[in-house]
Amino acid sequence: MITRRTHVALLAASLLLTGCGGGAVASTAAGPTASQDTSEPAPTPSPEMSVEVAPRQIPGLGPKTWAKVPADARQAVVVTGRGRDSSASTVVLYERTEAGWQAGVTWPAHNALRGWTDHHLAGDLRSPTGVYTLTDAGGLLKNPGTKLPYDRGVGFTSPGTGFEGEPLAGSFDYVIAINYNRRPGTSPLDWTRPLGAGRGGGIWLHVDHGGPTHGCVSIAEEHMKELLLTLDPGLHPVVVMGDAKSLTR
Repeated sequence: MITRRTHVALLAASLLLTGCGGGAVASTAAGPTASQDTSEPAPTPSPEMSVEVAPRQIPGLGPKTWAKVPADARQAVVVTGRGRDSSASTVVLYERTEAGWQAGVTWPAHNALRGWTDHHLAGDLRSPTGVYTLTDAGGLLKNPGTKLPYDRGVGFTSPGTGFEGEPLAGSFDYVIAINYNRRPGTSPLDWTRPLGAGRGGGIWLHVDHGGPTHGCVSIAEEHMKELLLTLDPGLHPVVVMGDAKSLTR
């Protein structure tokens, strides 16, 4: 477990400023007799009988976005914003199998108050678009059983109210750090900013509080818990995030 308790007080305040198979069917037809003509080849299955394979590329991603997805990524949390200036979005976890990318359930989510940006700055109230790795988690509550390194501590306390007057309590019960302007392999509370403090940071996936965020992506607590239990460092998970139009580039 990664803990940086000396940063707790500063970081808690700073973060506040800154989701049938069908079985075989037995045949009742009798086998061929001597009088039957067996020279005809077996019929070719019709197209509607063919098995549909999963897409080899995640739907909705254009060539520029897709090129940023690491080749070894086997899990991708895709956050699709409703619009460039909208705080409403959806989250879908995709997993790559031998058949292709399989989509999970779609979850409603919130992103930053003012929407999305390709050049995030501290305090701009926009979420950064892009593809980022997911390596570290934490929260106010105990580890639910995630395979990601998990830092539990009071630094994840979230008092106060949100942009719509909603209480923020519990928002950081579970968090997953998005590796935008941070050092991977450290607690989500780590304040290292490789791009400089002006480019913002502390961008997380966290529990939804019913309103827009400062820059993070939030989903319901049950979905955060499910995400934590599903993400596997061995599958090199990433988050792909942005408004729908930007993702198609």
